[in-house]
Amino acid sequence: MKVSIDQEACIGCGACVALCDTVFRLNDELGKAEVISGADCGAAGCCKEAAESCPVASITVEE
Repeated sequence: MKVSIDQEACIGCGACVALCDTVFRLNDELGKAEVISGADCGAAGCCKEAAESCPVASITVEE
C-alpha cells in the first residue's frame, strides 16, 4: 500500500497525524503533513481512515 500527500493542497490541520502518527508527521518548517520515510502504511492499518478524515482530500492511498 502506497500513501502520498499533495503538498499544495495540504493545510496542515494535523488530522492525519492524530489518527496515524506511525505514518504521518507535521513538518515544522513547512507547516504541512508529510509521510514518514520508510513508514509501512499497510502494517499501520490507519492510512485509509486518515485519508478519509483529511478536510481537503490531500492524501492518496493506493493499494
